[in-house]
Amino acid sequence: MRYWLMKSEPSDVSVDDLANMPQQTVAWYGVRNYQARNFMRNQMSVGDGVLFYHSNCKEAGIAGIARVSAPAYPDATQFDPDNKYFDPKATRESPRWFNVDVQLVRKTRLVPIAELREHSELQNLRTLQKGNRLSITPVDPAEWNFIVGHLIAA
Repeated sequence: MRYWLMKSEPSDVSVDDLANMPQQTVAWYGVRNYQARNFMRNQMSVGDGVLFYHSNCKEAGIAGIARVSAPAYPDATQFDPDNKYFDPKATRESPRWFNVDVQLVRKTRLVPIAELREHSELQNLRTLQKGNRLSITPVDPAEWNFIVGHLIAA
């Protein structure tokens, strides 16, 4: 089992939106970074833990816990010429972009990025590293346990 931090802009899909979706599940669409795509396509497995992170908003931070509920499959938005995530180089025979399904486990209190930065246990958390802009990053099991056991439980 692996752990991930996945960023979503609340104006697109918030943890509250996810809670109101059928089966509290969303296809994690629109990723257009090769490293993030490779995490989904090559490393994520059903059951992996996800820290649902609100980004690009007034107060960024962890807003929920989720899990990967379906393995990687081609992102349908790449084939739709009317979609902002359309990729003219992608074909159904040779898709370039993938997504996984993510299902809400539970909404949590918001753990803001400033609070994450306060803890030496999280000094290596990739999301906190200078210059990191990836929307999907791996989370070390010790970091996961600290966040879930100490910060979210608080």
